[in-house]
Amino acid sequence: MRQKRYFPNLNGSRCIAALLVIFHHLEQAKHSFGIPNIYEFNIIQHAGRLGVGLFFVLSGFLITYLLLEERGRFGDVDAKKFYLRRVFRIWPIYFLVIGLSFLVFPHIDLFYFPGTNAKLENHVVERLALLILVFPNFAFVLYDLPYWCAQTWSIGVEEQFYYLWPWLIKYPKRRIAITLLFLGITALFLFLGLYFLDETKEMTETAVTTFLGQFRIQTMALGGFCAWLVYHDKVKILNVIFRKDVQIITYFLLTVLFLSGFHFTGFLEVYAVFFGIFVLNVSSNPNSLISLENPVMNHLGKISYGLYLYHVFIIVFLINCLKTYFPELTGSTYQILLYLSSLAVSVLLASLSFSYFEKPLLAFKDKHFGR
Repeated sequence: MRQKRYFPNLNGSRCIAALLVIFHHLEQAKHSFGIPNIYEFNIIQHAGRLGVGLFFVLSGFLITYLLLEERGRFGDVDAKKFYLRRVFRIWPIYFLVIGLSFLVFPHIDLFYFPGTNAKLENHVVERLALLILVFPNFAFVLYDLPYWCAQTWSIGVEEQFYYLWPWLIKYPKRRIAITLLFLGITALFLFLGLYFLDETKEMTETAVTTFLGQFRIQTMALGGFCAWLVYHDKVKILNVIFRKDVQIITYFLLTVLFLSGFHFTGFLEVYAVFFGIFVLNVSSNPNSLISLENPVMNHLGKISYGLYLYHVFIIVFLINCLKTYFPELTGSTYQILLYLSSLAVSVLLASLSFSYFEKPLLAFKDKHFGR
């Protein structure tokens, strides 16, 4: 029986993804508050998208490998246990942030965010229904979300990936039928949402375009393909990807493309290919040019889920605190303090959450439903 495999550097990769998203949201929040910022630069706007894109590739890689491993060891995929494992990992913090965003933050001045009231007064039932059903990406596109929980849209994409992926691994001969059914149900949900929204043609087109732009399941599938290469030991392909010159060229092009801030149709898919090569090398290549195995990055990667969900409202809280209690702070002193405090408080809260909230639930999950 094949032994479970440990992949190094994945926590370090999650750390990079989380920091890119935090950087993006810091500048975005400052822009919304009218604080001097650099949010209009393409590189800043891309940072958040690429951080989420890296998360998606990593998630697709690890989940696919675990499913392939389970089928290889036991001859089948236990879908019920798979979904229970995901529920224990994802739902507690997700629903905590949703609950705080709708029931607590609107009533506390230090969590004020410009333009939020309208998002709490209109389409409340529809928005909450989609959030409770764990369709935050639909809620985000159709009705928008309060800023404190707007980042949960990506959780919806991951959840929908989970609705589809185990069945493709479990029933490989029915992949086309399963995929078509999934895409049909997704299209139906979007159509019904747009129908009841009853907006103009222009707004409908914008909603559809936004949804397709955020429906990044193809990038998760690419991560899954990378896992398939590793699991089935496709040596000929892996040996090419593991070559030193391929790594150098990939990282050079990735750096140049990122620093240029260049946007083009399908650019996220191109980045996903680069991310896939990166993930394959750092996780499976003993001669990887990059190593992310160090205590700081490992810790930040381990708490990255909480870091991702908590940091937005922490940034908003700290901006309001600085404005209320230290109005004299300006310039570089303000910027440095905001950055350092946002990162420090986010890491502290995510660490406490992991140790005292998530970890006990994960231990229960591992004991009863496996890893």
